[in-house]
Amino acid sequence: MRRHYLWWGLGTLLAAIALGAYLTIDEGAAEPYALDSWWHDLMVDVAPEALITLAHVMNRIGGGWIAILVVPAVVAIGLLLAKRWRSAVFALAAFAASAVLVQLLKQLFGRARPEDMLVLSDYGSYPSGHTANAATIAVVLCVLFPRLWMYALGVLWVLTMALSRTVLAVHWLTDTVGGALVGASAALLIAAVLMPWVRGDVPTIGTAADDDVEGICAG
Repeated sequence: MRRHYLWWGLGTLLAAIALGAYLTIDEGAAEPYALDSWWHDLMVDVAPEALITLAHVMNRIGGGWIAILVVPAVVAIGLLLAKRWRSAVFALAAFAASAVLVQLLKQLFGRARPEDMLVLSDYGSYPSGHTANAATIAVVLCVLFPRLWMYALGVLWVLTMALSRTVLAVHWLTDTVGGALVGASAALLIAAVLMPWVRGDVPTIGTAADDDVEGICAG
C-alpha cells in the first residue's frame, strides 16, 4: 500500500511537470494550444448564467484565504473531533505540500493566462491552484475514508472546480489537468510517508515493520 502511494505520487507529479514543459517550452507553437483554445471558446460561447454564477462561488471557496486557512482548518478540526489527530496532521501536511508545489511550478513555467478573465488571479496560469487544492482535499479524504461514495464525491468535486476555472476564463483546460495532477501527487506522496504512522500500525515511521504493515493492508 505504501509503495502504491509513492509510485502513484511520483507518477502524477512527473506527469504534471512533463505537461507543463510541453505547454510552455514553445508558447508560440499552435499545437499545444489547440485543445485549450477550442475549450476556451466553447466556454465563452455556451456557458449559461447559472454556470457562471456557480463558477464564481467555486472561485471564492476554492482559493484565497478560504482555501489556505479555512478549508484545512475545517478538515483538521473535523478529524480532531473524531479523535483522529494523526489524520489531521496528515491532512495539514498534504495541504501545505500541495500549496508549495503549485507555487514552485507556477514560477517554473510562468504560463500566461487567458486575456479575457472574469476575475482577478495571481501570477502563472499553470497549474491551477484551485484545482490542485480540490484534488488534494479529494485524495486526502479518499485515503482516510476509502469508500466508493467518497471516490465519486471526490471526482465530482475536482471536475466541478476544474470546469469553474475555465468558465471564468482564468485558466486553460490543460492548467486544470495539471492542477489535478499536482494536488493528487502532493496528497499521495505525503500518504506514502505518513500513512503507516497515521493508521497506528507502527510506532515510528521508516522501521522494518513497514513491510509487515503493507502485507496487512494488502490483505
